Amino acid sequence: MPWLCAILHVDEAAVDELSDALLAAGALAVDVQDAAAGTAAERPIFAEPGETPASGWHANRVSALFALDADLHVAIPRALNEAGIAPASEFRVERVEDADWVRLTQSQFQPLQITPRLWVVPSWHAAPDPAAVNIVLDPGVAFGTGAHPTTRLCLRWLDEVVTPDADVLDYGCGSGILAIAAMKLGARSARGIDIDPQAVLAARDNAGRNQVTANFAAAADDAPVQPAQIVVANILANPLTVLAPLLARLTLPGGRIALSGILVEQTQSVLDAYAANFIMQPAATDEGWVLLTGIRR
Repeated sequence: MPWLCAILHVDEAAVDELSDALLAAGALAVDVQDAAAGTAAERPIFAEPGETPASGWHANRVSALFALDADLHVAIPRALNEAGIAPASEFRVERVEDADWVRLTQSQFQPLQITPRLWVVPSWHAAPDPAAVNIVLDPGVAFGTGAHPTTRLCLRWLDEVVTPDADVLDYGCGSGILAIAAMKLGARSARGIDIDPQAVLAARDNAGRNQVTANFAAAADDAPVQPAQIVVANILANPLTVLAPLLARLTLPGGRIALSGILVEQTQSVLDAYAANFIMQPAATDEGWVLLTGIRR
């Protein structure tokens, strides 16, 4: 069944009110995108824990999906008025044809080559290189599909440092991709810790799908975590800074650590937090994100 899509451009201050008003006026769904996407003016929206992310971009493209028989020349002015926006604001309407949305979504996730021998492959695709180290992983409720620069940085590092006698700890494991990769790259053991119980369940499911044995558990104050030779934490700069003493205790003397989820401008503050316990090494970068590595003193 086809639908109608109304497209409007509004500034950041009006995004929340307009989205709510469009839904109240009969929209089935509302999507907000950066109006500058694909240009030099495009900018990401993110927030560290404890911070409130921006509700939109400086200029926003708001798309509202309506039933085919909806009278948008009544619904849209009503929503604009409710949101306190001039009713004369321009909007355009596009017809959206029905589609196989599952197949369309799957087409956006292709096999991803991380290193010459390491791939991340969605379950609905054949592995481009069956002889490679292939991690079978679909997008889901937990962060980590290999597409984000921080995940790629960690995977590349693991490909370089994992040895057959290595014990690996992924602190903030998300989908489990890093622990799973460590096992597929030949590690003796791998564990993952996360504060989100849903992430732990997803990681366990992904490990089973990849036919590897990796242990995943929810973080708890009263649950001791054994130190490891290799520790990787792909989180964000603020929690990495707060967790520095803990992650130092969880890294065996002479062991290696990798930290990601850090923007370039946050590099020095994270380095400072780890310098007392680690010999920190030059950073790797990918699309403005940084991977910091070190050796436990």
